[in-house]
Amino acid sequence: MPEKRTEPWVMASMSELLSFARAMEQEAVDGYVALAARMRTERRPDLAAVFERLIAEEEGHLGKVDQWLGGRAPEPVDLSEPLFDDEGAGIVAPELLTSYRAFSMAVRNEERAFVFWTYAAAHAPSEEIRQAAERLAREELGHVATLRRERRRAFHEMRRAEPDSVRGDLPSLERRLLELLRHHPSAPGARAERLRGLANEALERATALSEAPPGETPLLGHVPENVPGRLVPLCEFLLDCYLDLAERGSDEAGRARMQTFASEMIRCLYAAREL
Repeated sequence: MPEKRTEPWVMASMSELLSFARAMEQEAVDGYVALAARMRTERRPDLAAVFERLIAEEEGHLGKVDQWLGGRAPEPVDLSEPLFDDEGAGIVAPELLTSYRAFSMAVRNEERAFVFWTYAAAHAPSEEIRQAAERLAREELGHVATLRRERRRAFHEMRRAEPDSVRGDLPSLERRLLELLRHHPSAPGARAERLRGLANEALERATALSEAPPGETPLLGHVPENVPGRLVPLCEFLLDCYLDLAERGSDEAGRARMQTFASEMIRCLYAAREL
């Protein structure tokens, strides 16, 4: 199989872009098939059922890419650094796995795919490829929203009530995110510069949300007490809020605004996890 000589997000042609999209979806299907098989072997039919739902979801994504290919055979591609990561679910004791953890892993895989396609769009050599990569990024954002809903449901099944919670508002939470980003003990250089950029985005969102508040989301009525003090959980919570508001939006401009904030928050979350 020939190696890709450019960075993985630089797509030279539509054929290469669609071939990468298909390879990524197939990689996810294969990963969940292996996990479902292991859960059946370990006599955990509850978790096998969760992974089978994820298989069905990914096969649906794969079918969309095949439709886009229009019957053409995909090119061979080299996923030398696979995007799908089972995060140890394939080897950890099944007693330590939960549906919440399974959906959390699926969410993070979809977020990685979203980041991949946003980079592909940013580095696209033509308008056609840029638009296609942006379309794939939007698809992944939709997948993120679906799986995060499933994860929330799994969480509430585990814990029907969170005793230590407070009511929150988005501008205050964004300002808290700004503080955490500005005061994070990061290494100097590119990483510190990246955090400054993310902090500026948080400030811009806080200002915009104060000047033009969005609709209501029930998530803000139940902010776990430990979320505002920790970078990754705060990013996770804000992302859930923006995705929920995007789904509830009654007008296109409002939905697009929340989707933009969700996209920024995924990038912030991705950076926070690397710290």
